[in-house]
Amino acid sequence: MTFRLYPNEKTELILRYHRKLHKDLFNAAVNNRFTQYQKFNHCVDYFEQQNSLPAFKEVWIEYKELASHALQATLKRVDFAFERWLKGLGKRPKFKSIRHYSGWTYPDKAGFKVESNGENGYLNLSKIGHIQMRGQAKYWGKATTCTIVYRNGKWYASITVDVLDQVFKPDILPTGAVGIDLGCKSALSITDGVNHQQIDAQSFLRNAEHKIKKASKQKRRKRAPNRNKKIKASRRFKKTHSKVSKILRKVANQRQNWVHQVAAEIVSSNSFVATEKLEVKNMTRKAKKAQTCRGDTLCGKVCKRGKRKKQKAGLNKSILDVGFGMVRSTIKYKVEQNGGVFVEVPTKKVKPSQTCPKCGHQHKKTLDVRIHECSVCGYVQDRDIAAAEVMLYWAKGILPESGTGFVGAESPSSTSRTRKTAGSMKQLGAKKRQKSQSNFAKNGLEDVETSSSSEAS
Repeated sequence: MTFRLYPNEKTELILRYHRKLHKDLFNAAVNNRFTQYQKFNHCVDYFEQQNSLPAFKEVWIEYKELASHALQATLKRVDFAFERWLKGLGKRPKFKSIRHYSGWTYPDKAGFKVESNGENGYLNLSKIGHIQMRGQAKYWGKATTCTIVYRNGKWYASITVDVLDQVFKPDILPTGAVGIDLGCKSALSITDGVNHQQIDAQSFLRNAEHKIKKASKQKRRKRAPNRNKKIKASRRFKKTHSKVSKILRKVANQRQNWVHQVAAEIVSSNSFVATEKLEVKNMTRKAKKAQTCRGDTLCGKVCKRGKRKKQKAGLNKSILDVGFGMVRSTIKYKVEQNGGVFVEVPTKKVKPSQTCPKCGHQHKKTLDVRIHECSVCGYVQDRDIAAAEVMLYWAKGILPESGTGFVGAESPSSTSRTRKTAGSMKQLGAKKRQKSQSNFAKNGLEDVETSSSSEAS
């Protein structure tokens, strides 16, 4: 859980100073790893850098003021960044500026002490002081780690606790089961098969778009920083930059608050939730630029894949404004925390928007068709509600079968990411074996034909 910190002027200066020292240690550790490998072909690991901390403090005596375990946690961040990079899971570690270094971590109780029962209280940091904090935790226990974060001009403390003898599941588990379809106009279309409900999208970003554009225009007119030309940002630039950040932060907080309220309302009466499996990252990709036809005729027309670029940008903005990924993940963890079941329906195989929930007949519909009208059974329903019914029935295993292809979809299960095998060595090896087997069969057939013809002669 995260608490907002309210340090006084003197304590805030100390917090900023400690943040700068941790940032410099991070950059020094990254530079040490690259230098040792490039010049001496030596791979530095975490334990080598950790053991060199006492000698490092003798040279840089200002680090004696910082807690040793917090410095070790910063070195662990460096080690984690290099491990991700070497495994191909992240980018090459870079030096961080103070703007992009959020804070530091106390990995054990030696560096901090929490004086709270889960609601407000005080945080006592080693060699920093007593800081008031505000916030409320749903569950509370013995504090184990504490991470100090500086974000948007405010200080926060992210505290992890060891919850003992506390039951997360409610005494009476709700018996409701619903299917949820996500959309841009109606953010959530919810149905239990009998009752239907649609929650409109709030469009927090759209409502604040005018203010953001106005503040951004004022920001562009100020002297921006340029590291190559050694130009510092003007005081007015910093002021307008903080103004833009404040508006964007308010939009993010409004969306997060709305998502938690909607998710809590759904989970309060349902323990079984089925929704669609969406790849939000793929859905919000930028449209490709228009390209001129390069065929034999050189017609000069614009290719089809480059059209409607502005429309695609607007759709992406609407999808991100609703927060499909945030809604799905919030509902998921709240359902599972209460002991319920959360099912993600494979959209590409089941095709909820194209399937009739009553007879299972599939009929392709374009996005402008907002009413589901089945030509086989005559069922008429709102398109989003019908899709939610399909997902609910499929998750329960009662969706009618009509031989249209969705029967072979994978069975209902909780969300689990599977690693893609496209272009992998396993796939390449299978292709080579297939080719070698076909060549072997072909050569064997030719040998048989040759031997039979020789015997006949």
